[in-house]
Amino acid sequence: MLDGVSTGMHQNFSPPHGTPFGMHKALVIGNGESRSWFKPCHQNITDNTVITWGCNAIYRDGAVHNLVAVDYGMQQEIYDSGYALENPEYGDIKIAHFANWSPVPAEIAEMMFMGFDIPESFIHRSKKRTAQCVISGKDPTTLQEKIKVAMDMNPHLDMNDLKLKMEKDVGVWITYVEENDIVSNIDYPIGWSAGNTALHLACQSQPSEVYILGYDLSSYDKPLNNIYKGTDNYLPADTKGFNPDNWYNQMKAVFREFSLYDIDFFLVNSTLEFEEQNVKHITKDILCERLQII
Repeated sequence: MLDGVSTGMHQNFSPPHGTPFGMHKALVIGNGESRSWFKPCHQNITDNTVITWGCNAIYRDGAVHNLVAVDYGMQQEIYDSGYALENPEYGDIKIAHFANWSPVPAEIAEMMFMGFDIPESFIHRSKKRTAQCVISGKDPTTLQEKIKVAMDMNPHLDMNDLKLKMEKDVGVWITYVEENDIVSNIDYPIGWSAGNTALHLACQSQPSEVYILGYDLSSYDKPLNNIYKGTDNYLPADTKGFNPDNWYNQMKAVFREFSLYDIDFFLVNSTLEFEEQNVKHITKDILCERLQII
């Protein structure tokens, strides 16, 4: 739905490979530049109790067990690539988790534009037409007012930079879907960044250990930190970073919530600092040793 937010209880995930709850490990992979050495197509994890989670464009560099996307443009890119369809190569271990993903009859996509003069530049359709589709997006008619409010609240920010970020994914995204896809709608959390959504979902199956790679966050006084910046469905390479407070608070909420399940978290080659007792720092070499990454 447009600008929609769904609610729901936590999803119930069973660890793949028949591993009991609490007996597997999770590797959650962000797209910060500190993980530029790791690509799923190049590295092989020989510990078969490890479940991998990644987000957004990581699929371009190979498959992970669980791929998370919350931005409309990225969801459509992933779907159009064929990644979100069943593939015998991966068996039943590959799942895509998309936010606000509710297929409807394709006729609704045509009917919704009747009587409205919406420029074609605001309508993004996937390549292949099918009987069902997912409709999502941001209302372009209210964008300028939202930008004005944001600037009034943050007069110290660069207006052109702020406008560029707020205009991302504006418009209507119509993604036509097939019956044999592997997409699961995200029930909870809603409204979080893709990386921290992946982190929370990974914890819902109660792994004993969670390894966090490439969660560099960002800051407004430095360039955007993302290995895919400047590519499709990402901001330009020269964009400024974001205020990290929201991401930081989401991570802290995960650490505190899942401390009740005795989950230990390991930040890999990270400069982030948390006061939670279940969060520790390790190096890339220790990660490779523990998860048998070759």
